Amino acid sequence: MFAVVDIAGQQFKVLESEKHYVPRLNAEPDSEVVFDNVLLYSDDAGVKVGKPYVDGLKVTAKVLSHLKDEKVLVYKKKRRKNYEKMNGHRQHLTRIEIIKIG
Repeated sequence: MFAVVDIAGQQFKVLESEKHYVPRLNAEPDSEVVFDNVLLYSDDAGVKVGKPYVDGLKVTAKVLSHLKDEKVLVYKKKRRKNYEKMNGHRQHLTRIEIIKIG
């Protein structure tokens, strides 16, 4: 059994007891969050596709921790103009564990 969930504008395929890194959520560590934007649900009985969301289906997850992703370097250069610029960026993430689908 799996589901496709919309979390902060991104789609994730989730299974129970699976861990994911998602964009930063406004929730404390060790708390539970509920996602009700389920786009697709599949089990032994068949597949349910939402229009746009599946009615009455929710995914419950536990927030494990907040962290930062690895640094991404952004480098800009214009040749023959003596222009160079380098910036770094670290994305804020939340690690969640899927507790229950349904």
